[in-house]
Amino acid sequence: MEVEKMTLKEAKEELKKALEIKDALAKENEELLKEIEELKPQVDEYKDKWVRNVAEFDNYKKRNAKIWQEAFTEGKVDIILKALAIGDNLERAIAMDIDEKTKEGLVLLYRQFNDILKGMEVTEINPVGEKFDPLYHEAVMQVEGSDGEESDIVKQVFQKGYQLKDKVIRYAKVSVIK
Repeated sequence: MEVEKMTLKEAKEELKKALEIKDALAKENEELLKEIEELKPQVDEYKDKWVRNVAEFDNYKKRNAKIWQEAFTEGKVDIILKALAIGDNLERAIAMDIDEKTKEGLVLLYRQFNDILKGMEVTEINPVGEKFDPLYHEAVMQVEGSDGEESDIVKQVFQKGYQLKDKVIRYAKVSVIK
């Protein structure tokens, strides 16, 4: 293998060119590092905005889901309240003096009505003998208590109340002992 012989002058020139290239690369590297440092705050700002937007969108989805759930529940409550009138009328019809076959049919309908309510997680509020609670009961009258009866006790229920899960959808209309 033949190695090209270089003169000292040529070697110095090659070294000088290499040093110039090295200096140019070092200068370019410095400029790039400086530019990176200048862009870091902007990158942090964009990252912060992105994180906030992601969090805001997540909150939006949760709020929207809650609004839809509340709207669904309110619609369900409206329908249940309208249907409770049917249940009240079935109770009145069962209490009437009618033939046994008709009464039996009404009782079956009333049971089916109650099963539907239970399936919808609706429970009855029938507080006879319990202490009056304005969170569940609406006092429509006060009555004198007989001997041994405590005051603020529900004496009679005029209209049963109902609740959907933990929310009262119709207060029980009651008479309370004075």
